Amino acid sequence: MIVKFFILMVCLITYAHAGIADKQFSADAVITVPDAPKTSSKLYVGEDVVRTEVETQNGLIVDIIYPLKGKLIKLNPQLKQYVEIPIEKQTKAIQTKSNPCYHLQNANCVLLGDELINGHKTQKWQVITFKQGRNMRTLHWIDIDRQLAVREFFSDGSMAEMVLEKKEMVNGRETEKWVRTLSRPDGSTVNSFQWYDPTLKISIREELPGGYVRELVNIKTGVQDTHLFEIPDDYHVMRRANSNTNQLNDIKR
Repeated sequence: MIVKFFILMVCLITYAHAGIADKQFSADAVITVPDAPKTSSKLYVGEDVVRTEVETQNGLIVDIIYPLKGKLIKLNPQLKQYVEIPIEKQTKAIQTKSNPCYHLQNANCVLLGDELINGHKTQKWQVITFKQGRNMRTLHWIDIDRQLAVREFFSDGSMAEMVLEKKEMVNGRETEKWVRTLSRPDGSTVNSFQWYDPTLKISIREELPGGYVRELVNIKTGVQDTHLFEIPDDYHVMRRANSNTNQLNDIKR
């Protein structure tokens, strides 16, 4: 259960970055894990804001994420409470320059130049991170139009490359199917797949090794109701002194 919930949250956080895209939409975020029931949660992408709704053991938890303001609001509908949590700010300017550091902490990104990879315009970045007492250097070629890492070299000697295979209809959307091949130093390779939606400018389906799938279904484009991203008038700030400790701890997770 913990693993499934973690994968779900990773999926929603990934899609939450779409909140600083131009297109507004709603969708169901579906996670498929081998030997487990599918998990589905709601996603609403507004103008520079994202709302996610996740069912947990303690009931519905709602997150309202403002990436540009560096703010996360957690709502607990059962208790009619909320808590506001500061998060790392993002900027549109950084993201549109394909800077891979916009979602990385404790990293330094250096733009090395522009290159054409498999017919796609990319920016070549060197990323330096400090791990285990030493600097780790990686190289990333980011597709300028799609914000996809189409080629990567890692410090352990492995490398990954993404290739556009074909155009394909997925969940009623016109997408591009990309194949990512990870090549390891021992000669083994691992493939994963992404279906990129050029209209939404995000991948709406991803198949990972081991049978893990995450995707957006029931996608409906259009301006979202602003009330979805507001704190209801009858909610009050969460207090630590509240007697229902378990639910209070859950809302902070």
